[in-house]
Amino acid sequence: MATVVRLTRMGRKKKPFYRVVVTDSRKRRDGGWIESLGIYDPTTNPATIKVNKDRLEYWKGVGAKMSERVATLTK
Repeated sequence: MATVVRLTRMGRKKKPFYRVVVTDSRKRRDGGWIESLGIYDPTTNPATIKVNKDRLEYWKGVGAKMSERVATLTK
């Protein structure tokens, strides 16, 4: 199974926030996920980013790829 760390959209219309999740790469953006690693809220000033670094390193260690956006946010 090809796993990927990416964002899934939550919230309501025009007030989005995102969860950083590990999911199967073949699923849709908001489909089911394996594990939630944190949140990203772009509506606050400054944007809120909370990610469990230990679990992120674990998933990268077992071969999960990161989306461009998640890689940028977790630098």
